[in-house]
Amino acid sequence: MTAEILRINPDEPEPALVDYIAGRIESGLLVALPTDTFYGLAVDPVNLRAVERIYHLKNRARHKPLSLLIADVAQAYGLARECDTAFDRLAERFWPGPLTIIVKAGSKLPLRVTANTGNVALRVPEAPIARAVVAKLGLPITATSANLEGHAECTSASGVREQLGDKIPLIVDGGPTARTVATTIVDLSGGGNSWTILREGAIPTHEIALCLQR
Repeated sequence: MTAEILRINPDEPEPALVDYIAGRIESGLLVALPTDTFYGLAVDPVNLRAVERIYHLKNRARHKPLSLLIADVAQAYGLARECDTAFDRLAERFWPGPLTIIVKAGSKLPLRVTANTGNVALRVPEAPIARAVVAKLGLPITATSANLEGHAECTSASGVREQLGDKIPLIVDGGPTARTVATTIVDLSGGGNSWTILREGAIPTHEIALCLQR
């Protein structure tokens, strides 16, 4: 297999190309595309065979859930069991942007996607390509980084091609990603407006704290 390279405008993605990408994902294929941090591997999270391909390709531990990209905050309410005040504040302040929020997963998501944790990690990306694809699908897409285990995350399509060019069918080339630092991950799954920083990334911890202490 040699990956198809599809060039697309990163700021105003061409609708016909967005349709094509969405169709590939709908058919169960793995697609690498740019987010606002790194290139990610996108599949339909409800297609368990496609989800399994990601775990196999990345040799990813089965207890690690996959994060999901969504088009807007409204989509999060359909995927989460409940969203409290802390979620609302963070989403209003930092989305779209490099913040991943972990909440209790609703019944629409298969347990396989949550790695049987019952939690789901959600993000509205700044990247127009990813948001356009999600909007076209009407479904979230997975967002785990498009790299092999033990290798660096990719900020360009050429980097993805070097690592995965013979392992996935489609790489969407939207140019270099806007950032080279991973998302910050905040865990709100404990409920009661409690929160924990699991990974400090593009958004510093003190900004999260200031937002939640309002």
